[in-house]
Amino acid sequence: MSRSVLVTGGNRGIGLAIARAFADAGDKVAITYRSGEPPEGFLAVKCDITDSEQVDQAYKEIEAEHGPVEVLVANAGVTKDQLLMRMSEEDFTSVLDTNLTGAFRVVKRANRAMLRARKGRVVLISSVVGLYGGPGQANYAASKAGLVGFARSLARELGSRNITFNVVAPGFVDTDMTKVLTDEQREGIVKQVPLGRYAKPEEIAATVRFLASDDASYITGAVIPVDGGLGMGH
Repeated sequence: MSRSVLVTGGNRGIGLAIARAFADAGDKVAITYRSGEPPEGFLAVKCDITDSEQVDQAYKEIEAEHGPVEVLVANAGVTKDQLLMRMSEEDFTSVLDTNLTGAFRVVKRANRAMLRARKGRVVLISSVVGLYGGPGQANYAASKAGLVGFARSLARELGSRNITFNVVAPGFVDTDMTKVLTDEQREGIVKQVPLGRYAKPEEIAATVRFLASDDASYITGAVIPVDGGLGMGH
C-alpha cells in the first residue's frame, strides 16, 4: 500500500538515499530542500525548517498532492564545527535551531494528521557523534543527542495512538560531505571503525525503511546505530 512519505533534506546524501528507498518500495515520496536543484522523481518542496511558516506551507503542498504525511524522516541538518573557545554563540544556536528545533517543527506539524489517523511512523536521523562525542563538534553533538531525548519522550507520549518514534545514528558515511576530507583524514577515521570502512548511504536508508515498515510495528523509542561498530556501548 502506497504511503505518503516526507524526507526533510532529501535532495542529497543520506536523505536522497532514504527517499529513493521509499520510492523503490512504491511509496509517494516528498522531499524538502533548502538550496540547489532538487533531484527528479520526487515531490520537491523548497523549505527552510528554521521557519515555522515555511514548514506549514510545505506540509500544505505535500498534503494537497500526496495526502497527509504517514511516514516522516527528519533528516535535514547542518554542521558548523569549531573548537569551543572559538565557537560563537550563533555557531551554537544556529546548529541547534536546524538540527533539533527544526525536527520539533516538522514532527509537530506531521502529528496533526497522525493523531487523527491514530497511526504514524517518525524516524529521526541523529549521529554517532551525538552519543560518542566529537572534538570541535559540541554544537552538532548536542543537537544530535537532543534528538534521542525528544524521540523517547514522544514515544511515551504518543505510543497509545500507534505512532512510533525511533532514532537512527549513522557513523561515517560515504557522501559529498566526507569526500572533502583528505586521504590522511579518511584513513584515520577508518582505523577507528571495527568494520574498517565507511557506510554507504543505502545502508542507512535500509534501516530507516525497516523502522517505517510493518515488521517494526513493536519498535519505538529505539536508537539504532549504523556505524560499523564505532560507537558501540554509547
